[in-house]
Amino acid sequence: MSPIPNAVPSFRQALQGGAPMILFGAYDAMTARIIEQSGAAAMFISGFSVVGGRYGVPDFGLRAFGDIAAAVRDILGAVQIPALVDADDGYGDVKNVIHTVQSYEKMGVSALMLEDQRWPKRCGHLAGKSVVPIDEMEGKVRAATSERLSRETFIFARTDARASNGLDDAMRRGERFLRAGADGLFIEAPESREEFETIGRAFDVPMIANPLPGGRSPLFKPAEYAELGFQVVCYGVTPVLYAAGAVRDRIADIVSGRFALDQHEMSFSDFKELIGLPTWERYEAEYGLANREIRS
Repeated sequence: MSPIPNAVPSFRQALQGGAPMILFGAYDAMTARIIEQSGAAAMFISGFSVVGGRYGVPDFGLRAFGDIAAAVRDILGAVQIPALVDADDGYGDVKNVIHTVQSYEKMGVSALMLEDQRWPKRCGHLAGKSVVPIDEMEGKVRAATSERLSRETFIFARTDARASNGLDDAMRRGERFLRAGADGLFIEAPESREEFETIGRAFDVPMIANPLPGGRSPLFKPAEYAELGFQVVCYGVTPVLYAAGAVRDRIADIVSGRFALDQHEMSFSDFKELIGLPTWERYEAEYGLANREIRS
């Protein structure tokens, strides 16, 4: 009998594969399977994508840990690649942060991102953000990194201070979060190439860049982000945006009677392969009632 598969590499191990690591945002099990089949070493589970794609609401703090954790559990159960999970602000004070980190670790999550936004949080490229005092976030980072169940668990600290307090404060926060034990940094929404260069020169730890069309930051190719000093490039909302646009356009195409997009959708045969139907049919044939009757 084969053992239960438990050899999913950790995010920390996957990060050793060389820069840049490109992460696409899985918002459900189907997109996670597509990401895995693309050959990606890891994936990102974005709060914005999950609450939008699964619950149909904006990322305004309308869904809490239990809701998002349910999505994370489904996504992780569908694939064998590690995930970086958006843990928002930890969903409360330092006690909640520890509970969030340890709960996710027990699910098999090996990388988490914690942010310093004031609740209710919102997407990093939206207006109206504010951040908690630096000491409060520093305590959360220290709690997360000190009380994680495994030293292998990678903790990114994110700051959204650039928009409200300026780049200098965001950089100071990054330094403090690293001293508190963070393994990597995400300084959200730099507003120029020069700011990316400044950030990239300042820190010698894995750092995240977040390309978002229509967002506050200029867009570069993954290799350019690597040249600027960023090891992780997160296309966190690209899959959900593309899927939403494709569904909208296909519905309009059929309703209009044009049927011009027939060749753009995944074939039924390919979708059956994606969701593992042949494997389940094999189980049914091997162990099902019809097979037992034949053998008897």
